[in-house]
Amino acid sequence: MAPPVTERGLKSVVWQKIKAAVFDDCKKEDEWKIMLLDEFTTKLLASCCKMTDLLAEGITVVENIYKNREPVRQMKALYFISPTSKSVDCFLRDFASKSENKYKAAYLYFTDFCPDSLFNKIKTSCSKSIRRCKEINISFIPLESQLLTDVPDAFYYCYSPDPSNANGKDAIMEAMAEQIVTVCATLDENPGVRYKSKPLDNASKLAQLVEKKLENYYKIDEKSLIKGKTHSQLLIIDRGFDPVSTVLHELTFQAMAYDLLPIENDTYKYKTDGKEKEAVLEEDDDLWVRIRHRHIAVVLEEIPKLMKEISSTKKATEGKTSLSALTQLMKKMPHFRKQITKQVVHLNLAEDCMNKFKPNIEKLCKTEQDLALGTDAEGQKVKDSMRVLLPVLLNKNHDNYDKIRAILLYIFSINGTTEENLDRLIQNVKIENESDMIRNWSYLGVPIVPPSQQSKPLRKDRSAEETFQLSRWTPFIKDILEDAIDNRLDSKEWPYCSQCPAVWNGSGAVSARQKPRASYLEDRKTGSKLIVFVIGGITYSEMRCAYEVSQAHKSCEVIIGSTHILTPKKLLDDIKMLNKSKDKLSFIKDE
Repeated sequence: MAPPVTERGLKSVVWQKIKAAVFDDCKKEDEWKIMLLDEFTTKLLASCCKMTDLLAEGITVVENIYKNREPVRQMKALYFISPTSKSVDCFLRDFASKSENKYKAAYLYFTDFCPDSLFNKIKTSCSKSIRRCKEINISFIPLESQLLTDVPDAFYYCYSPDPSNANGKDAIMEAMAEQIVTVCATLDENPGVRYKSKPLDNASKLAQLVEKKLENYYKIDEKSLIKGKTHSQLLIIDRGFDPVSTVLHELTFQAMAYDLLPIENDTYKYKTDGKEKEAVLEEDDDLWVRIRHRHIAVVLEEIPKLMKEISSTKKATEGKTSLSALTQLMKKMPHFRKQITKQVVHLNLAEDCMNKFKPNIEKLCKTEQDLALGTDAEGQKVKDSMRVLLPVLLNKNHDNYDKIRAILLYIFSINGTTEENLDRLIQNVKIENESDMIRNWSYLGVPIVPPSQQSKPLRKDRSAEETFQLSRWTPFIKDILEDAIDNRLDSKEWPYCSQCPAVWNGSGAVSARQKPRASYLEDRKTGSKLIVFVIGGITYSEMRCAYEVSQAHKSCEVIIGSTHILTPKKLLDDIKMLNKSKDKLSFIKDE
């Protein structure tokens, strides 16, 4: 059984699984071990535990398997690695011969299924040195408590029109399917698999692959039991389903910061008291978790309030001069210092966002919202989209990226345009060199030229929901998540791969290997899962929607995943490259 989900969601589940399948499996009282990791498992462990957690599990030091290391022959080593040729060869070098073994013995754990060729290589080379050899089925990275992602280069291979990339695309599809299946296995779910049928066939292909792999996995899982479908759903979607959310300026804190500021690897650099500092934006920071999905206007009000609260508590304590009060203050000072530091970081972050926002982005946001929704802040229909767009294109303060984003929103709003109109826009803004950032959207199945005959999908009416004027757009994914939980997804638009969909489509007919309807409702109360995987990247605003829907529907936990996280600038750069040839495959799963 999967461990119960705590407030840290997916990260906690992954850590509990690693703890049970790896550390508990090879634990001995008072025995310390050295741990060897490769590139993938280093990222995996960094995402769900700290060095103190590893110390508690008897790990004295963590080493990189690729690097040269001094032998420590009196100690045993725990290898947690991917089943790739590169990692296995490094492992074999450590146990080349009995006299040259780097460690006393090895406990070997693979993140995923180990191919027979590699397994036989290990068997013939050093089986006597191995105390354990297991596969634990975790080939994804839980980046946040409800988010998983990590398939490099997927965007290019899924959407490039170059037919010579077919092998690369197949390898990427396999990698995505493996990740999704190990997510399901980690959560102990065998979900009903559905996919968005149009406009491309990536989602359909991936859904079929996942269904097949789920079937195989649950035939040979560690309990050797065939697991029937659980009451959870897995939805697979292609990126072109909502182009608007990818280019719009979003004003909730996390999305805005990653869009407007140069944050690399979640590291934010800032200046305070004339000194250069940096902070990592991560889930261990409770304040970040609390405010990252709030609107910037709310964040700017909240942080100074918190700083006042802390300083007043500190003053209240300082007023007492007794020895015990001073002792208490000494104990509390590091806590105050830590809290104040966090707030200084986020206040700097919010102010940096506003410094970028105020001069140019504020006016731009109004135009973007009007184009995206087709109505203005008063609810009046936009009659002429070009008239709304022109002031942005004529404004010399906007850079080319902002103008391209506005042009794209204009094209999305009218569902494609003519070649003549597009040429005129590109020439007027002098973006000939960047024109592929606009044209190449057609490879994602998004109408650019000519206009699409199909009408745009209807949106939910959210006019009654309270919002800020410059943040009226709701990402499409929120509609999909809510409809999926309420069994309102159209089965023509969202076909099933699974054999037994009755549990999810609200009908009364139930196959023999499923629980009856009453039991299903009972199960929903105890918490089903809705897993959504977007091929080609997700935005921070879409991630926020997953958290919001989870909060609103306590009976169903939403877990959202993708190949990577998008920012508008990075996406446009990636789209520009789609019709260029990639010199060599940088990602193919090791044979």
